[in-house]
Parts: sequence; C-alpha cells; structure tokens
Amino acid sequence: MGVLETTKQRARRAVKPAAVPKEALPLGQILDGDCVERLRELPDASVDLVFADPPYNLQLGGDLNRPDGSHVDAVTDHWDQFDSFKLYDDFTKAWLTECKRILKPDGALWVIGSYHNIYRVGTILQDLGFWILNDIVWRKTNPMPNFRGTRFTNAHETLLWCSQGEKSKYQFNYRAMKTLNDELQMRSDWVLPICSGGERLKGEDGHKAHPTQKPEGLLYRVLLATTERGDVVVDPFFGTGTTGAVAKRLGREWIGCERESAYREVAHARIAKELPLDESALTTMQAGRTAPKVAFGALVENGMLKPGTELFDKKRRWTATVRADGSLLCGKQSGSIHGLGKELQGAPSCNGWTFWHYEDANDEGGAVKPIDAVRQLYLLSVED
Repeated sequence: MGVLETTKQRARRAVKPAAVPKEALPLGQILDGDCVERLRELPDASVDLVFADPPYNLQLGGDLNRPDGSHVDAVTDHWDQFDSFKLYDDFTKAWLTECKRILKPDGALWVIGSYHNIYRVGTILQDLGFWILNDIVWRKTNPMPNFRGTRFTNAHETLLWCSQGEKSKYQFNYRAMKTLNDELQMRSDWVLPICSGGERLKGEDGHKAHPTQKPEGLLYRVLLATTERGDVVVDPFFGTGTTGAVAKRLGREWIGCERESAYREVAHARIAKELPLDESALTTMQAGRTAPKVAFGALVENGMLKPGTELFDKKRRWTATVRADGSLLCGKQSGSIHGLGKELQGAPSCNGWTFWHYEDANDEGGAVKPIDAVRQLYLLSVED
C-alpha cells in the first residue's frame, strides 16, 4: 500500500500546476515589509522571473576617505549588516526558497552580487536545485577607485542567471540580444557605466537616495533578454524601483518588496513618471566595425535614443522606427542599423552610424544629425 501511495504522490507532483490568473497577483505594487514574509503571500508557480539585488554584506569597517580628505558615501546602512556569515546564509536560503516556490516551472532567477556575497549565494541556490545558466560579469566603465591603494580597483559585479533546474525550459531572446549588440553574439561580460549623473536619484538633502542604485541599462538588458511582454517580474529587494521602471517601459508586469519607506516613496514617484513604449517599439527581432566600438543597442538601453524614435536617411527617402532591442523597423522590413540600411539601398554594405539621422529635440532649430553624434555623446559620458 505504501508503494502505491508513493506512486500517486509522484504522479501528483508530475501534473503541471494550474496557471495562476494575474488578477490574483498584486501587480504594480510595492509590498511593504520583510521580503521573505511578503513573498510567502504570493501563490506557487505564479511569476516568470525574479531579479534580486540582495544585501551584499560588505562588512565595511570604519570611515572611508578620499586622498583629499573628503568622505566617501559608502554602503553603511543597517540593512546590509549581518552579525555572522551563518545569519546571512540563513537569510539567503529563506528568500531563495520562496523565490523558487513562486517561480513557474520554466521561470528563471537573476541575482547580482560582489565578491563579498556572490559565492555564498551561488552555493545556496545550487543546493536548492537552481541550475546556473550563465555568470555575467558586469564590467563597470567608471568604477569607484581603491582610495587606500591596498587592493586592485573593484571594477565588476557578478550576475547569476539560473533556471529552475537542469531540464527546465527558460526564456532567452537570443536574436534580440544579437541585434542589441550590432549583430554580434552577446557575451557574458557586459560593459556598462555605474549609475551616475542625471540617472542617480537623490533625496532632498542632495545625497544619494539609495547607495546601490543599479543603472537602468543593466535591467533593460536582463528583462529584454529573458522575458516577454506581459511576463510577471518580481524584485524582492526593490529599493528605488529600477526594476519596476524598466519593466513598465518594456511592457512587463512587476511586483516589488521593500521594507524601507524612504525607498518606497522614491520608487512610487519614479515609476509613476515612466511611460510604456508603444506596440511598434516593443516588437523585437526573433530568430563594418569602426573604432571605437559601441553597439547601437547601448544607446537604446541607456535612453539616449529611445525606442519609438524615428530615424531617416539624409535625403528622407526612408523612415525607420527604433525598437526596444536596437533593431529598426521600416514598413515590413527590419534589421540592424547597418543591415537595414544595406537592404533598403540594395548596397553591398552600409555604415548605419552615418546613414541614419534623427532630429535633435534639444536643439532649438531641430537640427538633423547622424546617429553617430549620439554615439560620441555616449563615449563622452562613459569617459566621464
């Protein structure tokens, strides 16, 4: 009898769980309180993706000053402090367990960290049955220097992209990523600047609203690569709402967890201002190199040329719309800035940077400029 019962139990587990209606989820809400407790309120197998930017447990001691004596605004907040590795590991296991429960069988998890925590997180998620698909190295173009000169400059962070298990299916928009990267396969080292300038949110006192705010370009790439329109994305450590803002822009649903009221307030205001892209810009492609190398997609994911922008050749024979993955749409034809320009002209090649132009809204006369002008502005921002 015991064997028979065990067989039935196995059969029940093999049955695909019924889809959870989106109406049963708190979509577009920031859940107040401890993330583990709030995640427990979400139904089993109900979300498509989790992006987690947990506390890094940096273990910083003492103040850090620059050579000129000015104070460095480092991460010293109480939410990043744990009394022992065991307490940090117990907390990590608790929130990862809930993430695994709420993810659909073919859902996926992204978690970002530094050398302080990512190896501990990686061990725990593997112990829980997650399957690591890639570790992405985010190479920062403008990292904070090592002011004391005692170590190498810490110029990268690591993202782990995981499926529910070795045999799980998962979403990967390979073609969109290749288009975003100027028709080259997207590599596992992503070169992006840290959040700075106008993107860096600040409080009324002029200080950073959040010490570890991630750049929108990073979340743009994650969501464009591994979700589809309408997918539900959960961020257990919502902070100032980068995940929610980018999800709204790209037509994804989102749920956040954040216990700090100051962060929730900033996130609500930020996301309210975000406008979703229209249908034509959200459509992405499925299925000559000049120096310095910059992918057109880098300008799109950093908001320097927004999806929906109209580009045209200098003689205005053709007009194309920029799409979310950096591809262009002209009538029924689509392709990269180089490929589409080549196809439209029937030419053996095309330098899209000089072929395509745009109207500069920041110029009083509405000057027409080649998109290479935007590339040069991007290079200047990276160098800064």
